[in-house]
Amino acid sequence: MMIDLTETSTHAVRDALTMARDQMGGPATGMVLNLIIMTDESSQYDAVRAASQAGREHPCRVLGVIARNPGADSRLDAEIRTGEGAPGQTVLLRMYGPMGMHADSVVTPLLVPDTPVVTWWPRQGPTLPSGDPLGMLAQRRVTDAASFADPAMILLALADGYRPGDTDLSWTRATPWRSLLAATLDQPHAQITGGSVAAEPRNPTADLLAAWLAWRLGVPFSRDESGGPGITEVRFATAGGDITISRPDGRTATLSRPDQPDRRVALHRRDAADLLAEELRRLNPDEVYGETLAHFADGARR
Repeated sequence: MMIDLTETSTHAVRDALTMARDQMGGPATGMVLNLIIMTDESSQYDAVRAASQAGREHPCRVLGVIARNPGADSRLDAEIRTGEGAPGQTVLLRMYGPMGMHADSVVTPLLVPDTPVVTWWPRQGPTLPSGDPLGMLAQRRVTDAASFADPAMILLALADGYRPGDTDLSWTRATPWRSLLAATLDQPHAQITGGSVAAEPRNPTADLLAAWLAWRLGVPFSRDESGGPGITEVRFATAGGDITISRPDGRTATLSRPDQPDRRVALHRRDAADLLAEELRRLNPDEVYGETLAHFADGARR
């Protein structure tokens, strides 16, 4: 079901959501959270599609906020999607004029009561997420440093403004690598004296992964550049020889250890839906992200 409302009000949108819920037999009763997406017109399709796919695992009310034409008169247009193929409910809110500066006052009455709130900026979100009006509504605030031209500078700004509940998809992208590296180091090995992380230029996931390894292992890790895609190699220097995990194709990694045959491991790059679904699984603060971000900032400023 799709409902289009032009030059409408928050009250009318809320009534339409109630009507849609009643006509569809009460799909809202199974919603486990609210997902606010602050986006623009060019990015809203991909962002909402990713949220819909993630919503199959986490049924939610998705509120897409699109601020348009700040010089126009205040106006609210809404597009409601619910029913088959749309887990939960999706509402696109196009706000014109000064209304776009007060999106939180429009969104707040549309949140499912007594349900956690996550705010996601798919592109170029604030460097102080907890200070953003839509971020203030949320228990979890998700940004993506990779969407900026200079991700390393954004990571530094995020470190300065970090508050519990913040996270970044650059860190989420590191999860498969972190799991594989931890499993690798669970096996007997000589003392690690250093290492490196190689990735394409301006890859914030590699920056964070190098900071995490240096912090957790207490040895220096360099950040090397490669042709990509994404992270292509992590190397541990040990007294008994190098341990390397290389992934030149973005799909399959090769684990090489001294005096052992190489092993191949699936290590696919993930899309936005998978990344978002991972973040929606945990609503408690990601303390490891916060500590890694701080260590990255400390190392970058030395």
